[in-house]
Amino acid sequence: MRLQQVTPTDCVAASDCQLIDVRSPSEFAAGHIPGAINIPMDELETRLGDIRKDRPAILICQSGKRAEMSARLLQDQGYDLRLLNGGVSEWERCGQSVICNQKSRWSLERQVRLGAGLIVLTGVSLSLLRRPDWIYLSAFAGAGLVFAGLTNFCPMASILGRMPWNQCRR
Repeated sequence: MRLQQVTPTDCVAASDCQLIDVRSPSEFAAGHIPGAINIPMDELETRLGDIRKDRPAILICQSGKRAEMSARLLQDQGYDLRLLNGGVSEWERCGQSVICNQKSRWSLERQVRLGAGLIVLTGVSLSLLRRPDWIYLSAFAGAGLVFAGLTNFCPMASILGRMPWNQCRR
């Protein structure tokens, strides 16, 4: 599948296009293109009604990879799709403005990966250096990730989402 790539300049000029940002809500809040709507990639199939078929849609993510994957999900649905070449990173590099309404620039998913990785690394390190029972800390982190994958509910993400650095500015 080869989709039309648009540059940030083309995107600004394309007033008839709808801008669909497929990043997570926290990434979107940390900085998005004015006028874009947030439909996270994992919600695309359930939110098809939010995307108009009578207007071209420009898919946006941070670098372009998720937008391309999202386009593959939508390609057989009858949408006129385009990709923002280089994503929001390229948009900002070209001097275009973004709307920020959150302090954190790290997505919640990235924070969970860091937290889980630190728990596993700590558990393994302590089990090798101090006491073998510390390995259960790593097992706990692994069980939490499996639970999150099976249920689509991540307790660590819920906790991190309540942290001050992840709260929207008032």
